[in-house]
Amino acid sequence: MVLPGGFGTLDELIEILTLIQTGKSRQIPVILVKKDFWQGLMEWFRETLVKAGTIGEEDLDLFQVVDEPQQVVDAIFGYYKGRNIEMTAEERHRQLEL
Repeated sequence: MVLPGGFGTLDELIEILTLIQTGKSRQIPVILVKKDFWQGLMEWFRETLVKAGTIGEEDLDLFQVVDEPQQVVDAIFGYYKGRNIEMTAEERHRQLEL
């Protein structure tokens, strides 16, 4: 869960998105809280990074943006529903390759 913040928050957000995108970290739910706060960044991702080809459209699926505390809870439980919390063999292999 990522709450509105400054440069440190942005640094941590981009770092986890990069690690997930490159397969250096397991997939986890990345949830940004307060749509109004994150709207400009999300537009920049879509209108600048995707259009420039520096990230793929599918990379926008690495996170979700919500407003309410219950939506955070629902997003976390929804993410793990039907998934095993244990690392898959592929994830273990990737971690050993780091």
